[in-house]
Amino acid sequence: MLSGKMMDEPLLITSFLRYAEKFYSDVEVVSVTQDLPRHRTSYGECFKRSRKLANALTRLGVKRSDRVGTMAWNDHRHFEAYYAIPCMGAVCHTINPRLFAEQLVHIVNHAEDEWILTDPLFLPLFEKLRDQFKGVKGYVVLTDEAHMPQSPLANVHCYETLLDNETDDFEWPQLDERSASSLCYTSGTTGNPKGVLYSHRSNFLHTMTSLQPNVFNMGVADCVLPVVPMFHANAWGVPYASPIVGAKLILPGPKLADGATLYDLMDKESVTLALGVPTVWLALLEYLDQNNLKLDKLERTIVGTDRTNKDPTRSRR
Repeated sequence: MLSGKMMDEPLLITSFLRYAEKFYSDVEVVSVTQDLPRHRTSYGECFKRSRKLANALTRLGVKRSDRVGTMAWNDHRHFEAYYAIPCMGAVCHTINPRLFAEQLVHIVNHAEDEWILTDPLFLPLFEKLRDQFKGVKGYVVLTDEAHMPQSPLANVHCYETLLDNETDDFEWPQLDERSASSLCYTSGTTGNPKGVLYSHRSNFLHTMTSLQPNVFNMGVADCVLPVVPMFHANAWGVPYASPIVGAKLILPGPKLADGATLYDLMDKESVTLALGVPTVWLALLEYLDQNNLKLDKLERTIVGTDRTNKDPTRSRR
């Protein structure tokens, strides 16, 4: 066999981070969080914080292939974890907060999560179930000290305090592209939820495919709003696709089903591409109809559903 002479680089999520940090460091990331109704940062700042998070998790004992759970909405902190965890060689296990308690216990134990990053909203649920988790060593609450809740859980840390105590100097390891990067479980409608284990290679190829004209058709002029939750199917790869084309990223946080918030974000931030399921868009259309509003800047939407879905869709441009 005659081998080619082109460069042979592994297909890693880390490549997205490095590329976006070099060429699109100043592009905005706008989030709705429980701390702030409109948080503004940039890709460059997010990736600095991802390195801080990787240092913090390393100090907490997280090693390659360890599973780190996240139960969080779409915001900048979850975005930072989307890069820090897999790029350091661990596995980002995104947990659906809509699961029943017994399903949550099953997947945390089945995944063998060692640490869990959680929004403050979900902390009482983990407190209630803490005795049923077999291998969880501790929790990181995605907030700052001013909003940090009291908790009876052992080994609880404030996210912002952890990052404040770390340097942003972290050497991302050279990983095998086939190594696991992320983990997501089904809803368990026919028995216990089933885990889907993604690799760096699969996420890389999915992201590159999603950028094509016949898929998301994303580019540097876009402002992208993923309403599809980051706890499901890697948010269709949008947290990886947006940075590498330099698209402004809008993250709706806990307001992903709120018509008024979605309209305000889409209008004020000049969203050109929004992605979500029919339920979300129907709620938004209802809000637009009730208030006689239009989305003049929105160019296209991606609707995730099956071909048998008969829900009506209408344009309000």
